Amino acid sequence: MSEQREQPRREDRPGRPGGRRFVRARKSCKLCAERIDYVDYKDTRMLGAFVPERGKILPRRISGTCAPHQRMLAVAIKRARNAAFLPFATD
Repeated sequence: MSEQREQPRREDRPGRPGGRRFVRARKSCKLCAERIDYVDYKDTRMLGAFVPERGKILPRRISGTCAPHQRMLAVAIKRARNAAFLPFATD
């Protein structure tokens, strides 16, 4: 019968010591830090920070905004697009 080798335990494997994983610090909401209650669709400078060149709305996990502010941002960006303050997409 052929011998089966025992798999090395996680502690014995080369690479990460002890099998630790990198945990990124939570991003804080910029709008909460500035105490913004209402996101105005006419403030294109502020809205432009949450819309990349391609024109998509940045998700919460990338922008770091909280859920209520992300919802307000999405509505404000859509209103600004319809009012032609922001482009839908750039060429």
